[in-house]
Amino acid sequence: MDDQAHALIPRVKLGAQGLEVSKLGFGCMGLTGVYNAPISDEAGISIIKHAFNSGITFFDTSDVYGPHTNEILLGKALKQLPREKIQVATKFGIVDINATGLVISGKPEYARACCEESLRRLGLDYVDLYYLHRVDTTVPIEETMGELRKLVEEGKVKYIGLSEANPDTIRRAHVVHPISALQMEWSLWTREIEKEIVPLCRELGIGIVPYSPLGRGFFGGRGVTEKLPSNASLIHIPRFVGENLEKNKVLYVRLENLAKKHQCTTAQLALAWVVHQGDDVVPIPGTTKLRNLDDNIGSLKVKLTEDDLKEISDAVREEEVAGYRSHSVFEPFTWKYAKTPPIHSNLAA
Repeated sequence: MDDQAHALIPRVKLGAQGLEVSKLGFGCMGLTGVYNAPISDEAGISIIKHAFNSGITFFDTSDVYGPHTNEILLGKALKQLPREKIQVATKFGIVDINATGLVISGKPEYARACCEESLRRLGLDYVDLYYLHRVDTTVPIEETMGELRKLVEEGKVKYIGLSEANPDTIRRAHVVHPISALQMEWSLWTREIEKEIVPLCRELGIGIVPYSPLGRGFFGGRGVTEKLPSNASLIHIPRFVGENLEKNKVLYVRLENLAKKHQCTTAQLALAWVVHQGDDVVPIPGTTKLRNLDDNIGSLKVKLTEDDLKEISDAVREEEVAGYRSHSVFEPFTWKYAKTPPIHSNLAA
């Protein structure tokens, strides 16, 4: 990574406990096939190395991606990169995804076993940021956090994060051990966290890591300028289907017109909007294409004023977005979801 790349992607504090990451991260999930067919390990490693050489040092994965293959792929790439310059985030808590929903466990013994297995797959002695991927409502959050605190004390985990947690859970968890980062879906068309979650994170000194900051690729043209393959998982997400998609295309065109004004791509403008939400906000867009990665990095050059941000927000009004943000079986009852209530499945007690 050269100095020019480092200058383009500045480092910021994520949370108040000392974790420092690149202002833009990289979500590795898609490299092993979710929205697209899996790519080869060689291609995946090439993308990770290109991201690092371009100034990105913050890489996000999970034990459930693959499952397991995503961590293994990232581990292979890490062997070719300087560990001390990289921040690795992984997650545990989703045991399985089946037709009835997510099977979730926050049991202490499960947390420990998952951490040790993730370290083995990644080939690391410690993970920089360890998230509870989804909250297990059958296990008090204090019990899960107690075990995560032990993992920090043992040096296996540097910092702790939560994903898709509600305000009460965040507060209770933070009492047991400080939370450094909260990962939530946040983009121009998914903005539920702005009312309660964002102010709470700032009150407690918790960094915010938006996933799907391009609306699962929608603001990069997926489903609009780029037709979805018949086997794409996105065809199961209500916002990408039928009448909903046609309504949402209107929002894309509005943003596309604003992008011309700012002399950038639609994806860059959408991502720049997320980046500009605060110094404590570190989005983690992912891609399987080098040109999209470069495009995402280019969003950091887009400078927006308060008036610009309002104009962009007004172009994609929350109340105009058609359809639920995710397939209902993929999300538990841990947060307030619009449109359609999701299904939640837990491990037996």
